[in-house]
Amino acid sequence: MNQLKVKSFGPIEEADIRFGDLTLLVGAQASGKSIFLQLLKLLIDKQHIQKSVEQFGYIWKKEDDILNLYFGEDMAAIWSPDSVVSLDNVPYSRNFLSSKRISAKEKLFYIPAQRILSIADGRPKTFMEFDLTAPYVLRYFSETLRLLLQNGMKTSIFPIQNLLNETLRTSFNDSIFHDGKIMMTGTGQKKFRMEIGNMNVPFITWSAGQKEFMPLLLAFYWLCPPSKAKTKDSYQYVVIEEPEMGLHPQAIKSVILQVIDLLSRGYKVIISTHSPVLLEFAWAFNLLKKSKVPDKALFELFNMKVNAQNKQLLDNILANKNINTYYFARKSNKVITKDISSLDADSEDIDIAEWGGISQFAGRATDIVSKYFVDDKE
Repeated sequence: MNQLKVKSFGPIEEADIRFGDLTLLVGAQASGKSIFLQLLKLLIDKQHIQKSVEQFGYIWKKEDDILNLYFGEDMAAIWSPDSVVSLDNVPYSRNFLSSKRISAKEKLFYIPAQRILSIADGRPKTFMEFDLTAPYVLRYFSETLRLLLQNGMKTSIFPIQNLLNETLRTSFNDSIFHDGKIMMTGTGQKKFRMEIGNMNVPFITWSAGQKEFMPLLLAFYWLCPPSKAKTKDSYQYVVIEEPEMGLHPQAIKSVILQVIDLLSRGYKVIISTHSPVLLEFAWAFNLLKKSKVPDKALFELFNMKVNAQNKQLLDNILANKNINTYYFARKSNKVITKDISSLDADSEDIDIAEWGGISQFAGRATDIVSKYFVDDKE
């Protein structure tokens, strides 16, 4: 998977994305990022998606029905007769949806923006608990978390000694859970609770960031097996929508370290984001890479000691990986994409200089303060 081109697909007038080892997508709400990413998943994993929905009793036959089932109720018109779709220069039309199923291996793991809905009442929902308005990626993500807890885990959820790198466990504890121990307990249907101090705290009372992070944590468990195998099953690609939701910048830094771990395992990762922290990391990474600095520069960036655990995360990442950044720009009520990978704040191109609008307010605030602020002490 190297390049996806799309024309006249939902709100997207034209998109042309070349994927790096890590690809960041930025843009305002409703600019088509999720639609683009869900389409990518459908193109790569159509056979597996078909197998999955048929197992839940749905009939995979008519193209409109398939699109409504996948993108959500009444969304079939998103793929119009004028739509043009090409993945790695292979064209796709609507009729590929109803083609015969051959292989059913899943290659792309999708972590949706609405992931909190999968555990809204403190435990992962089944696929069939969602109604037809929910997109497939949310329903299947929730089902995957349910299976993880049912088949692969017992009572304790965090921290677990043999899951995730020790550096990551410590980072998540320090920035998100603050020595809280996450358990699945209760009579009948077990739900998440946090043991902290002398309290046993139900999921509904956790902070917004802690609740938002739980499905992310479980997804990381799923993707990072404790065995010698670096990756899970047949997965090659990971999509994460808005990993920053509800999180303090320090916690976002912890998530970036986890993303680096995914890269070191060989996954290609695509992230949609509104966070300046992720863009700041991409900007720094690309400049350090261009300068051909030693790996210790990344250790300093994350304020990490050079030890065996940290080397597992960061060694050779600068030399061997690359990051691309694209802006989903709305022009005259249509969306086009733009490569802003340089993230050059001095660029004459305003979309690059303002990082797709993410740094626009900060830059303007600086300009206004410089213009009007007078220090009374002077």
